Amino acid sequence: MLDPRLNPYRKDIAAAHLRGQIETARFVEGQVYEIIEPLADLRREPAHEAALDTQPLKGERVTVYETSEEGWAWGQLASDGYVGYLSANALGPAGPEPTHRVCVPRTFGFPAANIKLPPMIALPMGARIAITRTTDAFAIDGYGWHYPLSHVAPIGATHDDLVAVAEMFASVPYLWGGKSSLGVDCSGLVQLALNAAGRPCPRDTYMQESALGSAIALADLRRGDLVFWKGHVAIACDAETLIHANAHHMMVVSESAAAAIARISAAGSEVTSVRRL
Repeated sequence: MLDPRLNPYRKDIAAAHLRGQIETARFVEGQVYEIIEPLADLRREPAHEAALDTQPLKGERVTVYETSEEGWAWGQLASDGYVGYLSANALGPAGPEPTHRVCVPRTFGFPAANIKLPPMIALPMGARIAITRTTDAFAIDGYGWHYPLSHVAPIGATHDDLVAVAEMFASVPYLWGGKSSLGVDCSGLVQLALNAAGRPCPRDTYMQESALGSAIALADLRRGDLVFWKGHVAIACDAETLIHANAHHMMVVSESAAAAIARISAAGSEVTSVRRL
């Protein structure tokens, strides 16, 4: 059976490319839109109180298969394939292809080359921007908004240390489904760090565990390895330390690997695998 979190189908509607693979009332071609808000909430059901599954970021593309009269768009993210419901207000026509991405936890877009002016927008790490020109200090987009040049990087540029990226999020609050410095969950932190390092990464822990790296022994743990439990993942800072967003501390913390493993084991969950990228 196809995973509905990664394949756009319901009993009443499905993407046309799934014809012949599933049964549904009708197949439709999708239309590509762009996330125009700093970040959007992708929910499991078309309701603001529904579970938050992830947060696509500004500049990401979304293929929309249905928009309801209530203002919910049902579609699939281009970045990691996740399927769910977004507020249609977070979407706009797909504009120019992004040239740069935000490479710090959060940055501001100013209306002119003056950081004393009130910013027009605040963007999270991973947000994508179409930059039209640069100066010695700023990268400028088509709206004329000025971003500090050191806060953005060309789309193809990568960070050489995913652990260092994760450590930028130290003390960020834990938020189920979150993917920014305002709130992040365990798999969101891994996805942000790996994407910054130039590696594609699925969204959920079970997807990450099956898709990333190769299995190694826990005793061989080293910097950059991923430690998995059922429904949880942490990044090794070294052989003795992990960094992870977790509901025990309700934030991103670095802690002793032995202490984390013992605490999670006492709660009834054992390490399921360790993956080396």
